[in-house]
Amino acid sequence: MTAVIDEPVAKPHRWAAPPRPAWEEEPSKAGLAGKGIALSFACLAILFPLWIVIVTSVSSRKTIDEAGGLVIVPKGITFIAYKELLSGGQVTRAAVVSILVTLVGTLFSMTVSVLCAYGLSRTGSLGHRWILMVLLATMFFSAGLIPTYLLVQSLGLTDTYLALILPSAVSVFNILVLRGFFMGISQELVDSARIDGAGDLRILWQIVMPLSRAVLAVITLFYAVGYWSAWFNASLYLNDQDMMPLQNVMIQLVQKQEAPVGLSQAIRTGQLSGLAIQMAVMVMALLPVAVLSPFVQKHFKKGMLTGAVKG
Repeated sequence: MTAVIDEPVAKPHRWAAPPRPAWEEEPSKAGLAGKGIALSFACLAILFPLWIVIVTSVSSRKTIDEAGGLVIVPKGITFIAYKELLSGGQVTRAAVVSILVTLVGTLFSMTVSVLCAYGLSRTGSLGHRWILMVLLATMFFSAGLIPTYLLVQSLGLTDTYLALILPSAVSVFNILVLRGFFMGISQELVDSARIDGAGDLRILWQIVMPLSRAVLAVITLFYAVGYWSAWFNASLYLNDQDMMPLQNVMIQLVQKQEAPVGLSQAIRTGQLSGLAIQMAVMVMALLPVAVLSPFVQKHFKKGMLTGAVKG
């Protein structure tokens, strides 16, 4: 009797397309070509403005003057704009403010959101239904801008960095996504840990959170991008220009067409162009989001869809 040896099945390449369902027809060549053309135009529409911003930020004043403004073809590349921006002054200070507010705000928001979502995911917790109804109501009704400003002012938060964090620290949508994901975790696993003597905080830290890395990564990115891109709270609650984050400084540069304090001398001597400074600040504002997003992209589908469906 001849022994049958199973041949190893080759694993699909990581970039290979997922297997097509049996009921779905194979795409035609015209369809594939149309999709390729549409995606190419979409990528071009996204990357071309970004290319112009980056090239202009590293162009000399002579190149910008010859191009009559924004530069498409790089000539005479120089990084003097970034060197001057990072050598100190208003932009450097604003970048440090944005980084600190983003780190502290994201940590605070994630802590509050995870604790709230875990409590609401336990159906036997005290008053969880009424608390959930109150949170849902805030998604459709709000006091408005003026009462919010008066509340922040009465708490003494104006002209403080807490005004950049506390008014927008918690998103009910993010809490609901986390709650839906937590409710999808096996209740038997939680009960077994509780039988072994684990408390709620230990269950949350050692069981629930390790199983929820995908949704935690996505929500963390949402909060971080929100804090990094926020400008309205600073313009509303801050009067000191030295406390302004990077986004507000960028808005001032674009609207007023003025260089930050300390760079006027370099512009007058012809070493720098005001347009190059503006584009360089935009690149600095976009860089963290562009760098972090690809690392969290793989968690988007699992984190968002699972939390939404099971909620």
